Amino acid sequence: MTDSLPAVVVAAPSSGSGKTTIATGIMGALRAAGHRVAPFKVGPDYIDPGYHTVAAGRPGRNLDAVMIGSDALVPLVRWGARGSDIAVIEGVMGLFDGRIETGDSADPAAEGSTAAVATTVGAPVILVIDARGQSQSVGAVVHGFATHDPRVRLGGVILNKVGSARHEAVLRQSCERVGVPVLGAIPRSGALDVPSRHLGLVTATEHGDAAVAAVEAMAALVARHVDLEAVVRLARTARVPAATAWTPDAAVGEMPAGPRPVVAVAGGPAFTFGYTEHAEILAAAGAEVVTVDPRVDRLPDDAAGLVVPGGFPELHAEDLAANHDLLADVRALADRAAPIHGECAGLLYLATALDGHTMAGVLDLDAEFGSGLTLGYRDAVATTDSVLFDAGTRVTGHEFHRTRVVRAGDHPTAWAWRRDGETVREGAVGASGRVHASYLHTHPVATAGALVRFVAACRSVRFG
Repeated sequence: MTDSLPAVVVAAPSSGSGKTTIATGIMGALRAAGHRVAPFKVGPDYIDPGYHTVAAGRPGRNLDAVMIGSDALVPLVRWGARGSDIAVIEGVMGLFDGRIETGDSADPAAEGSTAAVATTVGAPVILVIDARGQSQSVGAVVHGFATHDPRVRLGGVILNKVGSARHEAVLRQSCERVGVPVLGAIPRSGALDVPSRHLGLVTATEHGDAAVAAVEAMAALVARHVDLEAVVRLARTARVPAATAWTPDAAVGEMPAGPRPVVAVAGGPAFTFGYTEHAEILAAAGAEVVTVDPRVDRLPDDAAGLVVPGGFPELHAEDLAANHDLLADVRALADRAAPIHGECAGLLYLATALDGHTMAGVLDLDAEFGSGLTLGYRDAVATTDSVLFDAGTRVTGHEFHRTRVVRAGDHPTAWAWRRDGETVREGAVGASGRVHASYLHTHPVATAGALVRFVAACRSVRFG
C-alpha cells in the first residue's frame, strides 16, 4: 500500500439531512463505476455500516475516537482501506457535534465529531444540505460551516431534496458565491425511505432483499445527480497521514500454541450490532469463529465459548424463545464453565425472561421493552473480576437501548460509572466470573486484551 489514499467525508449540518442515503449512494455508485470502495462510519452506529457493506461489497467499519482514541483512527483507516482505491467516510449527527462535557467549549469540533475525525484523517468534507425551505440562505449556512473551524476543509456541497430546476439554480448560485462548489443536487423523492424503528433504521440484515434494492436505488440516484468524477478528484486531495495499519495480529501479539477453540458468535436478524474487528481479533487470538442464528440454529457440539452481541432481540423474542434446543445448549455451555459474553442484546438473551418470553436463563434477571431511550458514552470501571476484565479496569463504552432490567438476581455487577452526579452500577457477572453481560458496548480495538483473555479461557473448557 502506498501512502496516498483518496478519501472523503460525507457530513451534514444536522441529523436528518440525508447523509446516510447520499453516503451509501456514493459508495454504491463508485463501486458500480469500477472503484474499490472502503466504507467507514464515524461514531458508535451499528446500523449504517450494514448498508455500507451492501453498497461497497466489503465490511463497513466504525471510526469512534471516543472509544478507541484518536491515535487509532488513521491505522484503522489504513487497515480497512487495504486493497481499495478510495475511502468514503459517513459522518455522525451534525459536522461539529460529538461528546461534550459540561462547560467544555474551547474546541469548535467536539470530541469524536465528524469534524475532528476528518481533521485527524486528513480528508476533505462534502456537506449534505437539506434544501427544503431555503434558497439564497443556503450560502450563509455553507459559509458558516466552511469557516467555523479552519482545520476542517469543506470541499463541496451536495444539495438534497431540491424542489425544481429554478430552486437548484438559486441554491447553486448562492453556494458558488461563497466559494464552495456544488457537487450534486438530489431532487425530492420518497422512494428511498428506509424503514425505521425505535433505535433508528431497520438493519440491512433484517431488511434483506429490500435493503439490497434500496441501496441499488440510492446508488442509481447518486449516479444520476452527483458528479462522481468531481467527488473522486476531491478525494484525491486527501492527505491521510502515513501510518502502519492496525492489524488484529498486532493487536493480539504472539498467539499461544495449542488448540483453536470454537467460539460461537450470535448473528442473524436479532443480533446485528457487532464491530467487524471483534471476530477478526477473536480469530487472531486463536479462536475458530462460528456464526449462529439463535432463532434457528444449534451451538456447535465443540463450542467452547459464546459471544452474543447487540441487536433487537425484543423484536424476535418469540422466535428466540421457541428455539428450545439452543437455549438448552447455552445453559449446558454455562454449566461447563465455558466463557460467555453478552453485550446489550446479549444481556437480554442470557436473562431468564424478556418481555415474558423465556430466554437462556444463564443469569437470574428479567428484562422488558420500555419507552425511554438510554443513549450515551460511559467512562466505566469494572467492578468484578471476570473472564474479560480484572476489577478496576477502565474503559470507555456506549449505551444504546430501550429495554430495561426489571428484576435482578443476586449477581455481582459488571460496571460502574458516574452519571448526573450519581454512581450507576450495571450488568452482571455470573458463574464465578465466566459469564459477563452488560448493556455497555465496548470497541474491540480498545479492548483487544480482553478478547485474548476470553479465547485463552475457552482453551481450558473440557468436554465429556
